[in-house]
Amino acid sequence: MTELANVGEAPVAVIDHTVRAPAYQVLADDLRAQITSGRLRAGDRLPTEPQLCLRSGLSRSTVREALRLLASQHLIVTTRGVTGGSFVSHPRPDQLAEALSTGVQLMISNAAVGAAELFEMRRLLEVPAAELAAQRRTRPHLAALSAAMFDPANDSLERKLDARRRFHGAMIAATGNALYEMIATPLYNLANERQLGELAPAGFWYRVDREHRELLRCVEAGDRAGAAAVARVHVEYLSTVYVDADLVPAR
Repeated sequence: MTELANVGEAPVAVIDHTVRAPAYQVLADDLRAQITSGRLRAGDRLPTEPQLCLRSGLSRSTVREALRLLASQHLIVTTRGVTGGSFVSHPRPDQLAEALSTGVQLMISNAAVGAAELFEMRRLLEVPAAELAAQRRTRPHLAALSAAMFDPANDSLERKLDARRRFHGAMIAATGNALYEMIATPLYNLANERQLGELAPAGFWYRVDREHRELLRCVEAGDRAGAAAVARVHVEYLSTVYVDADLVPAR
């Protein structure tokens, strides 16, 4: 928008540089606010596309773009057919963690976050998580942790990387706190994880295996202090490896 402002006798054009969000974004933001505030709850059906068009004054293509955005953020699911429509989804920690994972990776790749920040967060989350897991673990949790063991001498790199991810996921799940799973998972989903396996120092996988097994032993025994101590040593070791291999900028 351009307006005229008088400075002395001469009119001067004043240009409004305000950036307005596109219409689909405004509608998506409004629906997201209703979902996150609880006005719309999991399982609730959203108004139909024609109804949203009538209420918002937007075209059908714009409404569909807003719904696609919400679906990509795992806030709604859309089904087809006579009983179909758009419904508020039931929140799943693993799905919500996907968006956080992208943000964490972007910050690391742009050097907005370095090894110090990354492992400070891992230390804050993993150490108390191990303690909680030792207190709250169930038989299924212990089974999942046991299934995530690997053979450091004979297993392939892909198998070891997969086992490592599953072990940490099982440890977080054993806390019984869904927020832990949502927040901690993105810290493990690094795009350069394969480089870790290729550039890791000699004996890396043997030490990871040994510390995972010691963590499992402490959790199984209900040894909260022991689990926390092993987790702290494990995070410190990984921090050193990541920095030495230049997998995460030291900043």
